[in-house]
Amino acid sequence: MKAQNVTREIMTGNEAVATGVKLARVKFISAYPITPQTAIVEKLAEMVSNNKINARFIEVESEHSAMASTMTSEMTGIRSFTASSSHGVLYMHEMLHWVAGSRLPVLMAVVNRAIGPPWNIWADQTDSITQRDTGWMQVYCESNQEAMDSILLGYKVAENKNVMLPIMSMQDAFTLSHTSEPVIIRDESDAYDYIGDLNLPFSIDLKNPLGYGSLMPPDGPFMELKKDMRDSMYRAIEVVKEETKKFNEKFNADFPGLIENFMMEDADYALITMGSMSSTGKYTVRKLREKGMKVGLIRILFYRPFPAEEILKSIKGLKGLGVLDRSITFGQRGAVYEDVVTSLYNKTDIPIKNYVIGLGGRDIRVKDYEKMYEGLMEGEDSMEWINVGGK
Repeated sequence: MKAQNVTREIMTGNEAVATGVKLARVKFISAYPITPQTAIVEKLAEMVSNNKINARFIEVESEHSAMASTMTSEMTGIRSFTASSSHGVLYMHEMLHWVAGSRLPVLMAVVNRAIGPPWNIWADQTDSITQRDTGWMQVYCESNQEAMDSILLGYKVAENKNVMLPIMSMQDAFTLSHTSEPVIIRDESDAYDYIGDLNLPFSIDLKNPLGYGSLMPPDGPFMELKKDMRDSMYRAIEVVKEETKKFNEKFNADFPGLIENFMMEDADYALITMGSMSSTGKYTVRKLREKGMKVGLIRILFYRPFPAEEILKSIKGLKGLGVLDRSITFGQRGAVYEDVVTSLYNKTDIPIKNYVIGLGGRDIRVKDYEKMYEGLMEGEDSMEWINVGGK
């Protein structure tokens, strides 16, 4: 049944995230400020103080403490939330492993911001990409609407009994976080009907004490537990598909799910993107299509679990593929590129090019996309830095 009550408001990405938290009926919020995330928890603090949301809000002395308190709150069976950016996410690194290993379906909003030095507060996905192996699911938003909807959908996926893993919802600094767009506000009663209450099967019970995170020797089930975490991560693929369908039917929405295919039906060349830079890419695709070029775009929403099969289906028939990385890693190529190539190993002979772009908030222009699409037609498997040194 589709929701009938529709309210539209102009809001920033940060306000959209706070609204999503309110709709999800989160009961505990822990916060430490960091640009450009601060407005999320400021908005939530305002909601709490004005009785717009029935939640406990605590201020802590660091991001490490923010995640530690969120973890312990969730262990009592209370739906919990925090948000951070950049160095704040790095400071949480230890606790991210603890939350995932404890199988707690916490949600954290991350406003993607560059890592210093040199100091930089603008968009760059290095902060969350470097956390890709902590056991957290990750979803990258293109719009403020997705920033809000990913909160409801994210909790629903994370809390599924076949998943039980935490999730990060990402939006690019300033491009979304501080830019206003029209957002459809989901009806509160419909949202509650969709998400319900958290039912944590192993929550702390003072009458039935249990051990949590105990020391485990090599011959204990340590490896089995880690394997189960990974198995659960990839069971989440089907859960995302199912919940996306239910969400879209419930709210008459169009959340894409794991990936979005844009003008891929007859494309010869395509780029793979994540986040808000995809909008400029789509504009460029339309522009090049008018010139007769058969190009398309594949947008990854869920980077963890990695949608390998969906990407494989999308690239069939292509003559060239490019993968954009808006992060810096020091392996052979970019992180997203390496995941794509690993997923496609021995399954395609399409040349795949890696583009590093937009670090530290560097503008990603239409002419940059045009250059990348033209580069795909050269049929060369290489790594290229875009808009560096005036090129």
